[in-house]
Amino acid sequence: MKLIPVLRRPEPQSFWSERPVFPTLFDEFLGEWPFRSITAEAPPSWIPAVDILEKDGNLILRAELPGVTEKEIDLKLDGNVLTLKGERKLEEDREKHNYHRTERFHGTFSRSFTLPDSVDRDQIKADYKSGVLTVTIPQKPEVKPREIPVTVN
Repeated sequence: MKLIPVLRRPEPQSFWSERPVFPTLFDEFLGEWPFRSITAEAPPSWIPAVDILEKDGNLILRAELPGVTEKEIDLKLDGNVLTLKGERKLEEDREKHNYHRTERFHGTFSRSFTLPDSVDRDQIKADYKSGVLTVTIPQKPEVKPREIPVTVN
């Protein structure tokens, strides 16, 4: 005797439920392409990916900003808060083409990072290359770990 796996689906919702069953049926039948999903939500706003690491006594912040020009990047330090703002603009030739799907986000973004008191605010440097913004945040020399020799008596 062979066993046939059964996939259980949630019970269909009634017509009067909070979320009607009809959009779900249409989405399952029509799929994603070339038709636009009936239940599609507005895409989330764009937030660039950021890595923060410590290297050679410096804090390094790397933000991926593909498609953003150097002029569209705004980096400010206010107290202990480092704020990265910018905008990735919509392609100008977009109106000329008939897009079936768009997954690349555009628009304004803002990220804020609270820096520790141990950083040297006057020596912060930023470099932008190949779509990656690298912010080097040096720490004050007195904060860097130092080795204490142990003597035996």
